[in-house]
Amino acid sequence: MTAADGPRGSSTGVVPRGVALAVLRRVERDHAYADVALNAALAESTLDARDRALAARLVYGTLAWQGRLDWHLARLAARPVDALDPELRSILRLGLYQLLLLDRIPAHAAVATSVELAKGAAPAAAGLVNAVLRRAAREGKALPLPDAANTVRHLAVAYSHPEWLVARWLDAFGPNETRRLLAADNEAAPTVVRARLGGRDRLLADFAAQGVDATPARYAPDAVVVDSAAPQLLAGHARGDFVVQSEASQLVARLLDPPPGTRVLDACAAPGGKATYLAELAGDGGLVLACDVRPRRASTIAAVARRLGIARLTLGTLRAHPEVRWSRTPADVHRLAALQAEILDAVTPHLAHGGALVYATCTISPEENEQVVDRWLARHPELERENAAKLLPPAAAAFVDADGALRTLPHRDGLDGFYAVRVRRRT
Repeated sequence: MTAADGPRGSSTGVVPRGVALAVLRRVERDHAYADVALNAALAESTLDARDRALAARLVYGTLAWQGRLDWHLARLAARPVDALDPELRSILRLGLYQLLLLDRIPAHAAVATSVELAKGAAPAAAGLVNAVLRRAAREGKALPLPDAANTVRHLAVAYSHPEWLVARWLDAFGPNETRRLLAADNEAAPTVVRARLGGRDRLLADFAAQGVDATPARYAPDAVVVDSAAPQLLAGHARGDFVVQSEASQLVARLLDPPPGTRVLDACAAPGGKATYLAELAGDGGLVLACDVRPRRASTIAAVARRLGIARLTLGTLRAHPEVRWSRTPADVHRLAALQAEILDAVTPHLAHGGALVYATCTISPEENEQVVDRWLARHPELERENAAKLLPPAAAAFVDADGALRTLPHRDGLDGFYAVRVRRRT
């Protein structure tokens, strides 16, 4: 693993690390989404593109590797991690991430900038920060991990994932594929944007004129991979030339493939990427009703629609992230599966005869995917599956499983983990 940025001196290097620290604290204290908090922090900062990339790498890397960092931190500090002051804990995690998991950050820079951050946020703890990080710099890769005889514990710490999730993946994928999945899940996801319908070549030319590295994505026809930690700050975003949306999410919208003039209900629409894409696909004669249970999230969808100039999208109120793995429990999987089943049963009666419905999740959990779908279809014999392969771009046909569902995996496909199945109501 390498840093997104080269070495920084203590005078300039503290600033991007300070931005990263503020975001990490918001995630822990306020349970904020990392991408939302980071985008807001970068928009308010005066960091150049190089420092924005460093701040983003530090935020996502520290969150992804938090489990392994805490394992080492408890031993280096000789106390339970939960006993540390939250501000101090975030500073130490940030410093350890640079020392143990980034190759191009000199140890002295990681230690010095962390001590400077401590002096500003927790002055009394600056000495502890210095001592812990200097010890980590000395011991480095010699720091021990759990005994490999306990496969679940060892993999959970080595690859920084909750033990319950590792155990599930071992059952589903076996040890070799689980290691690949865990490793891929810790890699920084590419920044992908969606050009306006049919406008990818124009967007690529515009990025090139700005000196921004960008390439067409491999699978979704309107997707562009862009080398930017804050694409919302690029010229063209404010005037609605593109929206930030992962390639897998774009494929889900393409799976519904609404003909011009279609009326569409997006029952769980935030943050609005799929809803606005569907509105473009449905055209001026179409209508998309985008729903979310939280009014604030619904207002976010409305803001995206306004920026894109989409008028035929209305709102209701029903209801990429490394931080999520630390806030979820096994009970959440069953709770969410039950909620998803309720939503499906609620929207099914509103599906027109001959109409199509796409059920999609951004998870690879069978409990929330095929198990929900199998039980839903058993309750609703008026619905029949359709094969996703005939509706997706040809390059994405390999992502369709034996049941005709779209399924993407980070370690196999280089895309976020998604699942989607399309059904049609019999006429």
